[in-house]
Amino acid sequence: MASAMTTSKGFQSGFVSIIGNANVGKSTLLNALLGEKLVITSAKPQTTRNTIRAVYTDRAAQIIFIDTPGLHNPKHRLGDLMTKSALKTLGSVDLIIYVVDATKDKDPLDARVLKSLHAMQTPSILVLNKIDKVKDMARLETFVDNLKATHPFEGVFAVSALEGTHTTLLKDDIKSFLPEGPKYYPEDMKTDQPEKFLIEERIREKVLELTQEEVPHSVAVIVENLERDASNPDLLNIYASVIVERDSQKGIIIGKGGRMLKMIGTRARKDILDLLGSKIYLDLHCKVIKDWRNNEHRLRQLGYKESE
Repeated sequence: MASAMTTSKGFQSGFVSIIGNANVGKSTLLNALLGEKLVITSAKPQTTRNTIRAVYTDRAAQIIFIDTPGLHNPKHRLGDLMTKSALKTLGSVDLIIYVVDATKDKDPLDARVLKSLHAMQTPSILVLNKIDKVKDMARLETFVDNLKATHPFEGVFAVSALEGTHTTLLKDDIKSFLPEGPKYYPEDMKTDQPEKFLIEERIREKVLELTQEEVPHSVAVIVENLERDASNPDLLNIYASVIVERDSQKGIIIGKGGRMLKMIGTRARKDILDLLGSKIYLDLHCKVIKDWRNNEHRLRQLGYKESE
């Protein structure tokens, strides 16, 4: 946990873990609760790979959200680390937000999540996301009743993270669960993740947007070097590599005449510029590291490791 900074009478603060199966919209919900885009999003499952802390502060409260990887049946060592990382957050927070896709019925992974929730004394609330797309309300009510019968959730909320529907009300309710406490982070701090990580994620998001099938899941991004330009201090030089597992995937990432890699770089550059607020030069390359998702050494090099 971060060290406390200041204490105000009546000020509420605490840690809130957002969990759920892959592709239920956890990151989109987090961005909606923060009121800005901090974490990357994609329609493709397993977008979030790292446990990310995001900080929301107003005059009455500070909420430290912990965005976790989507729970899924792991098919490689990376997937195993992602699932373990998500479940590990449950024992060290003040509130658990369990997000489900309101347009779908319960899948077998929910049983494992509920088992983990049962083992904790932590209050948990059920959030039904994508409520704007629900057409069969009777089916949804049965779905919710079944979930409530398996675990004593403190509350049930229906939201649309994409549309922002009821997210402000949800945030107000989250505050009510938090204890009186200090500001753990400065008011202007948005995340505990370094600048390098945020840049890597925005590049990876563009790969997710522009590629299909197995390629997005086989991709990692690493910033090799990040430095101010010697002749122009206002310019930040970024040298980054897109990592794939096979030569065929490298061909897809680069594209004919280098068009795909150029498109990834162009889209990422705009988002990085918005993130940093300063001029940037982005030099992007593609490398093959065979079967990196099952290689412990490579996983650690790329920032994926089992949490303490």
